[in-house]
Amino acid sequence: METTTTEELASCLRAWRERVGPADVGLPTGGQRRVSGLRREEVAQLAGLSMDYLTRLEQGRAPNPSASILGSLARALRLSEAERDHLYQLAGQALPGDGVIDTHISASVLRLMDRLSDVPVMVTTVAAEIVAANPLAMALCDETVGRTRRERTLAWRRFMGFPTSRVIRTAEERNDAEEMLVADLQSALARYPADTFLTTLVSDLRDQSPRFAELWSKHRLRLVHTKEKHFIHPEVGELTLDCDHMTIQGSDLQLVVFSAAPGSPSARALELLAAIGLQRFDESTTRT
Repeated sequence: METTTTEELASCLRAWRERVGPADVGLPTGGQRRVSGLRREEVAQLAGLSMDYLTRLEQGRAPNPSASILGSLARALRLSEAERDHLYQLAGQALPGDGVIDTHISASVLRLMDRLSDVPVMVTTVAAEIVAANPLAMALCDETVGRTRRERTLAWRRFMGFPTSRVIRTAEERNDAEEMLVADLQSALARYPADTFLTTLVSDLRDQSPRFAELWSKHRLRLVHTKEKHFIHPEVGELTLDCDHMTIQGSDLQLVVFSAAPGSPSARALELLAAIGLQRFDESTTRT
């Protein structure tokens, strides 16, 4: 039975990959293509997986993929909610249910992100975990390209000493940002008490970060995010961007959009960043 299920999972992944065209996911459509849908390497890149692992999944040689991997594949392949649920069931993973944060992003929201290619856009959960980002957001923020769920969760990065935030803050602004991150987690935990990722994250932060534990004990619930953010980027310099949070209908996910006034130095810096993409140069900038 397990072999049959693994083979069915592999068959579904191949079929879903073949039906999605490059234009559906914001990739170039030019040149000759030997496959009708996405190439395997394109899906691997979109899902943040290695080519070898995706190949083994599609060949039925990689049983029991994690829920995080399945979520990434569902987004990369633009699966519907029913298809996402089928994917989880075939892989033997529990479906998101009551008390658990659902990180599934609908195909319509992903299409919207593709259209907003000239501004940085990401999708976050109520726990401030980044679950998706467009290329410009990945070029702007190191937080979007974390290898694990914890590395893409802002509170974990902040309180565990990750030195890769490009946001410039004064001491007072840093304190406000930390209080906001803790408040986000306290609100999320109250709403999703059965989410094991969230509960273990909070427990580990309270055990390992004295600063987090201190703020947690104060229970200062804050609901207003800072509208304006200042960045220092190693290739394009300083940017001042408006940051808008919009709740996605039918979910607790938020669409986070950064923008600059037309014709401003920050708008020109964003245009340059879009041209540079994800290239990395030597970074001599001190990050805070």
